[in-house]
Amino acid sequence: MGPSKLIFLIQAALIICLIYLAYVDWRSFRLPDLITLPLIASGIGFNCFSELRFTDPQSAVLGACLGYSFLWALNLAYRIFRGQSGIGMGDAKLLAGLGAWLGWASLPGILLVASVTGLIGGVLWLKWQNQSHQHAFPFGPFLAIAGIITLLWPQLIFPILTVNSI
Repeated sequence: MGPSKLIFLIQAALIICLIYLAYVDWRSFRLPDLITLPLIASGIGFNCFSELRFTDPQSAVLGACLGYSFLWALNLAYRIFRGQSGIGMGDAKLLAGLGAWLGWASLPGILLVASVTGLIGGVLWLKWQNQSHQHAFPFGPFLAIAGIITLLWPQLIFPILTVNSI
């Protein structure tokens, strides 16, 4: 099997995983550790030990650490000011997984796309559910969509900070 076919299969598996996580989060407001933690480990492993990697090993490890840390810190700040959590740690693990697969430089673009689509989708979802803006809505599907877009078309997100994909 040639490298391009193998890359296609790896991308397809990653996309299927992200679609599944988006579906689960949309239905249950949960991102299971059973999938998010292996997503992080496999992203780091793939980029550290494969010649077909999407980014360099340091970028993968830093991406996982920064992805988790950013949403953890954001949630901590929200909890300090509002007295409750504002984002689930499953979302932080999903962003860590995306950072592990796509590298730290992809994180700003992923967060930008996820935030914009999440804002639009969240307002529509809350309207559809006849709920106020005080109610929660799942953010994982928007992270997953942004991750898929970044995986397939990194130049559309941030032309300056593109993923080193093949």
